[in-house]
Amino acid sequence: MSLIISMAAFALATSITPGPVNVVALSSGARFGFGASQKHVAGAALGFTLLLVLIGLGLHELLLRWPLLTQLIQWGGVAFLLYMAYKLAVDGGRLESEGTAAAPSMLYGAVMQWLNPKAWLACVAGMGLFVADGDGKQVWLFALIYLVICYLSVACWAYAGTFLRRYLNNPQGVRLFNRSMAALLVASVGYLLLA
Repeated sequence: MSLIISMAAFALATSITPGPVNVVALSSGARFGFGASQKHVAGAALGFTLLLVLIGLGLHELLLRWPLLTQLIQWGGVAFLLYMAYKLAVDGGRLESEGTAAAPSMLYGAVMQWLNPKAWLACVAGMGLFVADGDGKQVWLFALIYLVICYLSVACWAYAGTFLRRYLNNPQGVRLFNRSMAALLVASVGYLLLA
């Protein structure tokens, strides 16, 4: 039982802390509401869990043999996060979801995790900590625990954004909020590059 509690604590600590996926969930909740943000939340949880399982089942060994692949993933993630920050920074501030604006999709949430250096670090560290011997049952147990906790954590950020929505009732406030979220994304990129 203590192993399950340790796995859950690790999953919570790495899932609930600020990061690019959570910043997008917060922004999506503020802009589109909690219900519309659930696609992003589910995609992020499923995408992360798939990455965790693949690393647990051997992808980590491939990355150790080909360090260039790890660097390509990291720089691809940095470029993607900076692109998202740019899109937030230049957003016009319309709160309505009419027109071309749409909440992030499930695929968007999943791809974000795969391009998120924080997710890769959490997967490698978690698998190294809890499933060092490559036991398949342990991989699946950890993945199940992580799926639930990751979903709930990202959903908390979307809910917090929904709470903020009531204070963002004009385009000027939304623009300020979006630019703040863009700055947080850039800051998280900086942190990930220095870590």
